[in-house]
Amino acid sequence: MFQGSSALLLDAKGRMTVPTRHRDALSKQCEGLLTLTRHPDGCLLMFPRPVWEVHRERLAAMPIAARAWARIFLGNAVDVDMDTTGRILISPELRSAVSLNREVMLLGMGSHFEIWDTGTLAAKERETLAAGMPEAIANFNF
Repeated sequence: MFQGSSALLLDAKGRMTVPTRHRDALSKQCEGLLTLTRHPDGCLLMFPRPVWEVHRERLAAMPIAARAWARIFLGNAVDVDMDTTGRILISPELRSAVSLNREVMLLGMGSHFEIWDTGTLAAKERETLAAGMPEAIANFNF
């Protein structure tokens, strides 16, 4: 179960270092084999490869009416491997698709991660807070 946020920097080649607390778990869970894909919210999704493979099968089986959405997820999916120092390379196409700049946020979302441009995430969170709490979560409390 991945959770928490990490402020990270992309290097000049577009590599991101996975934080140690997640790196160790990913090494055990999937030997550092990951898949990145685009999300329509404006971020990238990063899955341990076995988790992605389940989603990939479900997406591939979607009816033709959902083909455009399957194309976004499957057509942008890229398999990446963590190197020995825990870095992953984010392709220029994926960086461009979600406007990733040097400063990024890695968010643990349970079974996967989201990778956001720091400025884009801040704007998205302000928008979400301004819209108020949706009915689906209104009764949730700690």
